[in-house]
Amino acid sequence: MTNKAVAAELGIAPSTALERTRRLEEIGVFRGFHADVEPKHLGIRLLAMISVRLSKHDPKAVFRFTNHVLNLKEVRDIYHVAGENDFLVHVAVKDSEHLRRVVLEGITAQMEVEHVETNLIFDHHRDHVLESCWIEEH
Repeated sequence: MTNKAVAAELGIAPSTALERTRRLEEIGVFRGFHADVEPKHLGIRLLAMISVRLSKHDPKAVFRFTNHVLNLKEVRDIYHVAGENDFLVHVAVKDSEHLRRVVLEGITAQMEVEHVETNLIFDHHRDHVLESCWIEEH
């Protein structure tokens, strides 16, 4: 959303909207801004969510696994979660063979990994609730 559109939505001057946006950025409310790129234009044809259970859930194992996975170029997001599994790893790959290599060489080969389960993502919709809440309340 452009600054001008935000200002119009809030009923304030664009300069006021820009000032508020900058202030929110400075205090850490906004973690960053990004371009939402269509994966297939980058040669990405397959998205998957990989559930990972560690054999030990101690701080060192969590740290090792997290650092390793964050350095895999195919990883889009990593979530440390509660429940049966310890992590959800969102990956973007070229094809099924590429996914197989990422799972076997990039994830299951790690000594702290006990179990993985891979789910293909057919479709994804971003939640815009936070954006609309911000506009309504500010």
